[in-house]
This record gives sequence, structure tokens and C-alpha cells, in this order.
Amino acid sequence: MNPKVDTPKLSILSAGPGVTLQDGGRHGYLRYGITAAGPMDPLAHATANRALGNPLGATALEVSLGGVEVTAEGGALGIALAGGEFRISLDGIPLPPACALTLHPGSHLVVRAGRTGAWATLAASGRFDIAPTLGSTATHTRSGFGGLDGRALRAGDRLTIAEARPGPADPHALVVPWLVRPPEEIRVVMGPQDDFFSDDQIAAFLAGPWTVTTKGDRMACFLDGTPLTHAKGYNIVSDGIAMGAIQVPGEGWPIVLMADRQSTGGYPKIATVIGPDLGRLAQAQGGTRIRFRAVDRAEAVAARRAEAQALAGPVAMEPLIRTDFSAEFLLGRNLIGGVVDGAGAHAP
Repeated sequence: MNPKVDTPKLSILSAGPGVTLQDGGRHGYLRYGITAAGPMDPLAHATANRALGNPLGATALEVSLGGVEVTAEGGALGIALAGGEFRISLDGIPLPPACALTLHPGSHLVVRAGRTGAWATLAASGRFDIAPTLGSTATHTRSGFGGLDGRALRAGDRLTIAEARPGPADPHALVVPWLVRPPEEIRVVMGPQDDFFSDDQIAAFLAGPWTVTTKGDRMACFLDGTPLTHAKGYNIVSDGIAMGAIQVPGEGWPIVLMADRQSTGGYPKIATVIGPDLGRLAQAQGGTRIRFRAVDRAEAVAARRAEAQALAGPVAMEPLIRTDFSAEFLLGRNLIGGVVDGAGAHAP
């Protein structure tokens, strides 16, 4: 008889509030009042999965500012992290915010909030063995479904990883320039109810600045600044809400609806954040000042295509510990000049 082989598991040692399992989202059910949920930063979620060879929308841990600590059980796991500038350490050794590694049983991976950014994605090589709800594993805690029993993760949870694969033997940094996204400018398409505002108020909306408050969560991002006034009242017949829709209620302060938004709303929507900038806004911590810039459909589509192109191929990685410090490597990174290699040839 063959000995039983344990299936690798990701074990949660500690978790702050808001750490959940998310996949690409539960799409196609808004007409039933069921929101999509899914990642707050879709680009970071897709990047972490791409780095491991997973489908872009595969299930992963979404980590909030409260952070998470994990280890592996039953076998080694490939892990990739991407998103905000979180502080990452493996067995006490600091790692960059975007990295890939192999998590061995007994190793201790810590993810903590850093100077900037509000969300990080922790993906695992393989597949989280979680039963889908309405075709998706995305957690929606307000409804109590998806993910692990419809709730946020907590210490003691053990998540089975089917078809698990190890990651790189040594930790690598992900080369992901598309995740360098200062949040100061957020692109929007105006409407669909921008006619509820005068030209002067639309100009004020775009001029800003707006300050991201600390009231935000997975449902919405609340902004502070000079309140807007409505030209045609602030009530409309309730209609559908897309992620990134910017409602302006009677008080005049914009609210950007995010991943766990309600399915319909009855306040006029002055504009909608374009898809590629949703993560840029989601990563803005409380106190961040932003401005909106109106773009047309062509620019929004071009931005989406550029995002898709960035994820079309494998994610480049660089080892954090190198043994090939050749003259060419050092010169290529402007670290040395005028050196002589071992063969006696002078480097330029």
C-alpha cells in the first residue's frame, strides 16, 4: 500500500479584519440583487496569479491593512504577492512588496501594511479547494456567501491547495512596472447622470482635490472636499451600479462604489472610474489627495488594452540573491565602471 500523501494547505496563523478569498468575481447576477464582489485591485490580483502560471481570475487571498501571517502544511507551496507597498517577510527576512517564493512547512510568511497601498493579493500555485457559490468563490461578507463559509479568514483556518506546485527555489522580485500607479490622478468617463450637474460643478469635480477618508471599505470609497451641488435634484429612479460608479448624494460628497457595492442606487452618478484605474483608487490610503481626469471612450479602451498586454505573457522575475555578478550585470545596472573581468578584458 502506498503511504498517504498529505495535500498541501495554507494555514492562517493570524489575520486582520477584511482578509478574504476572492476570485475574478461573481458576474451575471446583478439583476437578482447579487453583486460581483471580487478583488479590490483587479490588476494586482491578476498579476499575482500570472506570476505563478494560474488563470488570471483564480482564487487568492486578498489582504487588507490588518495584514496576515501564514505557513504551509503538508508540502511546499508556490506563493506570489502583489498590490500595495506592503511589508513582507519570510522567516524574518524582508522581501519586496511584489515577489514570488516557495513557502515550506514551518516557514513563517508575514504580510503587513506599509507606507502606501491598502490591499495586497497573496496567490498560491495551484487551486484553492473551495466550493463555488453561483459559479464563484468570491467572498461577500454582507451576504454571507462565497469564500470560506462566507466570512473573513481568521487564525486557525486551513486552506487546501489542490494541484499545488512549488515556486522558485529562492525568493524572486516580480518585475511589474504596471503596478507602479501613483493614485493622485484617477481617470473617469463622465456620466451617466452628469446632466444633473452644472458645467461649473463638473469643473469643480474635476479640479478637486478630493481626500480619501478612512471610512472606506470593500463597498465604497468616501471622498472629502468642497461639496458639489445638484442642478436637478439628487434623486433618480434607481438603476444599476457598476464598479467605479461615482454617486453624489444630497450632502454633495462623492462616493465611489467598489467591489462589494450594492446592485442598484438612487443617487445621480456624475462619472465612472475606468477599469484600469480601479486598483489605483483602491490602493489610496486614508488621507490621500486625488484628482479626477475626464477621458473619452477611446482613451479608456486604450488603457484597458495596455493592461491586457502587460499580462499577456509571463511575469518577469529577478532573484533577490545573485551568484552571477558578472561585469555585464553590474554595468547594466550602472553599479560599476572601468573594471576588468577574470579573462583580462577591460569593461568599457
